Amino acid sequence: MSVFLLLILVALILGIIGFAVHGLFYLLVIGAVVLVLALVYGAMRFRRGGKKHRVLR
Repeated sequence: MSVFLLLILVALILGIIGFAVHGLFYLLVIGAVVLVLALVYGAMRFRRGGKKHRVLR
């Protein structure tokens, strides 16, 4: 969960810097790519659910 949130935060920061600073449009593109990767990672991780954390008795 923390990796997912960290990737979202990095994507937002890169996107804001890339949008605000003239000539750093590539940071906006990198931020968008990181955001897409974070969403894919989150979807894959949350789709599996709690199967890994099940307690056997």
